[in-house]
Amino acid sequence: MTQRGIRRWYLVHKWTSLIPTFFLIMLCITGLPLIFREELGPLLGEQAVLPTLAPNAEPQTLDAIVSRALAARPREVMQFLAFDDDHPIAYAITAPALDSPPDKSFNQPFDLRSGEPIPAPRRGGFLDFMLSLHEDMFLELPGKLFLGLMGLLLLVSILSGVVVYAPFMRKLDFGTLRMKRSQRIKWLDVHNFAGIVTIVWLVIVGATGVINTLNPIVAGLWRLGQLAEMTAPYRDLPPPKHLSSLDEAVATTLAAAPHNALSTIAYPGTAFSSKHHYAVFVHGNTPVSSRLLMPALIDGETGKLTDMREMPLYVRILFLSEPLHFGDYGGIFLKIVWALLDLLAIAVLGSGVYLWLGRRRVPDETRVLELVSGGEVVE
Repeated sequence: MTQRGIRRWYLVHKWTSLIPTFFLIMLCITGLPLIFREELGPLLGEQAVLPTLAPNAEPQTLDAIVSRALAARPREVMQFLAFDDDHPIAYAITAPALDSPPDKSFNQPFDLRSGEPIPAPRRGGFLDFMLSLHEDMFLELPGKLFLGLMGLLLLVSILSGVVVYAPFMRKLDFGTLRMKRSQRIKWLDVHNFAGIVTIVWLVIVGATGVINTLNPIVAGLWRLGQLAEMTAPYRDLPPPKHLSSLDEAVATTLAAAPHNALSTIAYPGTAFSSKHHYAVFVHGNTPVSSRLLMPALIDGETGKLTDMREMPLYVRILFLSEPLHFGDYGGIFLKIVWALLDLLAIAVLGSGVYLWLGRRRVPDETRVLELVSGGEVVE
């Protein structure tokens, strides 16, 4: 590559690294505790904890649990019933209206072993704060899309960094840190080495992070596409006057999809169903299929299955990207690896900032000459 070409790639790398640096450091810092949110949640009181089961406890039907939830919130309606993947807990989500936004809803956890309500997790705590900051900086969709743009810049920065530094790094043994050279050269070696070690992880986390920011858009496309197609025959029918049994709707769904487990039930009239259907979402029982939801539409009046389909490819990609983003596929070992790589990524970003702060002493032309020749910049 010519010197002019290296200079162009160097400028691309420089600015696509500098522009998102502050936000990427913030994402790395906030992402660190979120990797261990399942372990930290019970300790911080931000996750429902099962009590000791009474000897005479008897399992309750889902219909009974819903009745108890509505009795506790008599002026509200049921929106969703969500199920914990790891514990026998059901979350009854009620709200003043079927179309109320999430911030107006109330979450009541119930012990599926006994049907008894259990203390609700504390909302607005440390992990909730970190998650909101990490996902959208409290700006909802505009914040998500902005962070998605920062993720795209990260991917361009990685690509340009490989183009610029790979030829230069071939002149050194892998892992070489020239500690006897100038301070800037030592930091440059640290930056390059940490970048090489974390490059695959950065690409995975950056790409999945960008995909995750599209969650509201993907959900909207699914509702306008597949869900609208599945419910089209019922578009002009009025809402059911009396809802059929929720337990029967679940039994019908699981009979049609054996070896699956319940994930969420959306009530008729909510955003992820139709005015006439329960939408019963189930998932598989393997590490991958457990992340993939499949909706079954149950007629809210008759309790009959009207349609059941796999989600489109673009939705399945979204489902698989979120757990991969937080290293939630291989248990605690993978989470520890993810955390160590997160710390290395902070070192990459921090060393990049340090190198940029010394920019006045080392012009861009001199840096390009250094990359071409492999020599040290004259301070």
